[in-house]
Formats: sequence, C-alpha cells, structure tokens
Amino acid sequence: MRLDIPGTPHLTYCTNIHPGESWPEVRANLERYTLAVKARLAPERPFGVGLRLSARAAETLAEPGELERFQDFLRANGLYVFTINGFPYGRFHGEPVKERVYLPDWLDEARLAYTNRLADLLAALLPEGGELEGTISTVPGAFRARVAGAAEAEAMAELLLRHAAHLFRLKERTGRSVVLALEPEPWCYLETVEEAIRFFREHLHSPGAVERFSALTGLGRGAAEEFLRGHLGVCLDACHMAVAYEEPEAAVRALRDAGIRIAKAQITAGLQVRFGEGDAGDAERLEALRSFADPVYLHQVVACGEGLERHLDLPEALTRWGAEGRLPRETRIHFHVPIAWKELGPFESTQDYVRSFLALLRREQVCGHLEEETYTWDVLPEEYRREGIVEALAGELRWVLDQLQS
Repeated sequence: MRLDIPGTPHLTYCTNIHPGESWPEVRANLERYTLAVKARLAPERPFGVGLRLSARAAETLAEPGELERFQDFLRANGLYVFTINGFPYGRFHGEPVKERVYLPDWLDEARLAYTNRLADLLAALLPEGGELEGTISTVPGAFRARVAGAAEAEAMAELLLRHAAHLFRLKERTGRSVVLALEPEPWCYLETVEEAIRFFREHLHSPGAVERFSALTGLGRGAAEEFLRGHLGVCLDACHMAVAYEEPEAAVRALRDAGIRIAKAQITAGLQVRFGEGDAGDAERLEALRSFADPVYLHQVVACGEGLERHLDLPEALTRWGAEGRLPRETRIHFHVPIAWKELGPFESTQDYVRSFLALLRREQVCGHLEEETYTWDVLPEEYRREGIVEALAGELRWVLDQLQS
C-alpha cells in the first residue's frame, strides 16, 4: 500500500511468515493469504507484496513462462512487488535453522548469484512506468564468528561491489533501479549502526572501493561513488535495533551523516522481560520464558544491568542465569512478536520502541519501503496465536497505519 504521508512510503508485510520453500508453495500462499489480507485492508487499491523467495523458489520463478504467469497474476489481483526479503537462502520453517540462516553469506559466491537473481526478478516485477525502485534486504555480511579479520571484510566487500555492478548493468538494460540493503542483526558482523558505518566507510565507500567499482562498470569516479551510495544501503529492523539498545533518532542521524542510504525499514517488535528484585513473580516469568526457547530460530539476548550482557541464544541465557543464580533487571530478546501487542502474559513487547521508530518515520522521510515482519508466528507459544493468521496480519498492518497516520 502506498501511504498518504510525507514521502509516500509503501507498506506491506513480509511473506516469510508463511511456510513454503518451493515456488508453487509461495504462489499458493499469496493466493490464500495475501489476497485475503488485501481484501481487508485495500480492497479497491493496489496492495504491495513483500516477497520472500528461497534460492530454490527464485530459480523456478526465473524459468521461461513462469515469471510471465506471475506478472499476470499480480495485475489481475491488484498486487505489486516492491521489495524482496533476500535474507534466508534456504529452508526457513519447520526445522532448526539457527545460525545457518546466514549461510551462504557474503563470503560465498552462492550468495552473490542468489542475490543477482533476486535483483533480476524484482526488476521484472516492479510496476510498469519505472518510477518505483525495488529493494532487497540481505544478511549483514556474515555471522560474526565467520569473520576473522580484515581479509574476510575485504572479501565480503568484493562480492557486494560485484553485486552493485550487476545492479548497474541491470539498470542500464531495463531502466529499473534495485537497491540492496544490509540488515544489521545481533551477533552478526554488522550488529550495530556503528559497525555498519565503519564497514561502509572502510570497504564500500572508500577510495579503493570506488576505484574497484569504476573498473567493474566503466563509470568515472564521481558517477561510481554516486551509484554505490544510491544502490548499497541498510535495512533497519526495529526489533534488532531495540534488542541492541540503539536509539532510533541517533541511529538514523549517524547513518545520514555518514552518507549511508536507509533503503528499507522492517517494522518489528521483540520480546522484553523485566525481572524484579527476587520477587515471587520472577520464577513465573522465568518458567514462562522457557516456552519461547524454540529449536528453530536463533533468539539472541541482550540483558541490561550495569552494562549490556549479550547471549547468543535464549536457551544459553536461561542456562547461565540458572547456574549463576541471578536474573538481569531487563532483557530484550530477538523473537519477533506481534507488534500490536503491548503485553504477552507476564512479558512485554518492545512496542514502545516501535512507536518511537514509527513516529520518526512519520516526521521524516527516512525511507520509502516499510515491511512488517513477524516470521516467528509458527513458533510462538500456542496461547499467543489463536487468532487466524489473516486477521493477525491485517491487525498488525492496521496498527502500523494508525501510528503513521495519527
């Protein structure tokens, strides 16, 4: 949906909430769920799609005739694709993914080939007229443990520059503009805004990077730098930022000051737990928290006390707190919970953070693409997902619209 607020951003939800790794499964989910959400929110208006395609699904969609049939489906149903979640490459539901979700990463040629294909597909799927840019969100370089030092950072930058060269050739050939957005996330090489700024400054915006991109494209140095700054940027995920205790206005200001484009924002909430001073409710909260420690996804934890204490995953944090016999004053967990819910039993969400983030988006033209993403729906404890998924998604998007238009 295109919103009637300054900058007229586009809002949708990410279809990675629906299990499905093959293209027929993705297409069936769009027909079953996305059309139903559109009917509730924008029955007479075009409705944007935040597409998630695995490498397998992308390969099938690129086959002769398949893309044309999908284009016909979009036109016939008042849908348009403007953004793709290119983060998870392989299977994403139904079995443990944990830190494997980042693989292949930007140290691997397979990630480059996959993202190039997504860009080609997105350019073909953008609405006719060529005015709307497309965005692809992607892994923040790699899982932190995969990056030993400068050599790995340079290797990731090389693949990203080669992808940017693909985006340049794609724009030359089709007239369509696609932007890649690296998505900082806890325990990844790019975890914080500060780390993202450093990586862009040293490896993507540096004189050496501009010279390399100029060689790849034949552009002059000025034009090469302009294209890089316009087509490689970041995706800000509100859950990731809240978990990392990044203040929204400061983060956006720092990125702008560094000349880094914010291409996309994901409207997401994490789980927030406040423990008392050893009160009776702490045992109840701790036991209830165990039901969120699912075996499928990585749920990074940042606890706030005298400083910030980081844990790779929720089970690890629970084990450590039990062994040490202490609980943090407050902890935030990378578990995407419905943004419209302030309270979840004995817990809260980071909804207040999302409100602040959306207020900033309402005041300023931060970016043009907004995507609600609650991919953890299937692993939420059952008592929190008794509402049908279509009604839940429609409610999420209505809540965002209310915040943005109030």
